[in-house]
Amino acid sequence: MQYAAFVGCCLIWGSTFLAIRIGNQSLPPEWAATLRLVLAAPLLALVVLIRRDRWPRGEALKAAILFGVFNFGANLGLLYWGERVVPSGIAAVLYATVPLSTAFIAAALGVERLQARKLVAAIVAIAGVATIFTGEMRLDVPFNGLVAVFLAATAASLSSVFLKRAPQPSVFSTNAIGAAAGAIICLAASVVLGEDRTIPTTVAAWWPVIYLTVAGSLGAYVIWTWLVGHWSVTSASYVGVVVPVIAVILGAIVLQETRSPETYLGAAVVVAAVVVALRGGGSAH
Repeated sequence: MQYAAFVGCCLIWGSTFLAIRIGNQSLPPEWAATLRLVLAAPLLALVVLIRRDRWPRGEALKAAILFGVFNFGANLGLLYWGERVVPSGIAAVLYATVPLSTAFIAAALGVERLQARKLVAAIVAIAGVATIFTGEMRLDVPFNGLVAVFLAATAASLSSVFLKRAPQPSVFSTNAIGAAAGAIICLAASVVLGEDRTIPTTVAAWWPVIYLTVAGSLGAYVIWTWLVGHWSVTSASYVGVVVPVIAVILGAIVLQETRSPETYLGAAVVVAAVVVALRGGGSAH
């Protein structure tokens, strides 16, 4: 079951980077993220009521809120904003650092032990990320966009560790609370940035929002929450290795995204470092 969930996350998230990039062509980024979460939260709550699942309480509730703040608020807010200027495939490659940052954060918070090979791999991956930054900036991709995506990936890592520290009674109730918390964060960012917050009226504007709501927030995030609860959080984050491959292929086919040689070299270094770091780490903890 864990492997089926793993594959599902890879396929869905491999396409969501492209959907976000396309959606940013029609809607302001923070407002697009807000609409997605505003739709997702009540739908998830409805599922909770239908299934008669329990809502998290105590430490589990705190963890669910922190998960929402970092994974739906900070992560999605920064990712949507960064993908205004960062190609979808490269955004996904930067997300390949999630397993390594997850390993460090999990060790720092006493959730999982940090292994020596992960430390070495992290150093190599940082070199790969620096190479990507160099290549993208040579193509005039703004530095702040690349930093935003990198910070989004770090926020996603932190949110997963929060979930691992406090077992959740239901993946649906956790994500309902998380989506609500994240919507508040993204809406606040939209207000601060002065975005146009009108309701979209075209299919071109709505379809990425709906796809990301159904496939992303109701599909992949629920699967991911379940996977983190039933597998090692570091091993589950191995999804970050497969997703960039899918995203780069889709970006090249749909949006004709082509990058510099340095970018592809850096991407290969990052993926190779993550593969080495997580090799043999698939056992449940």
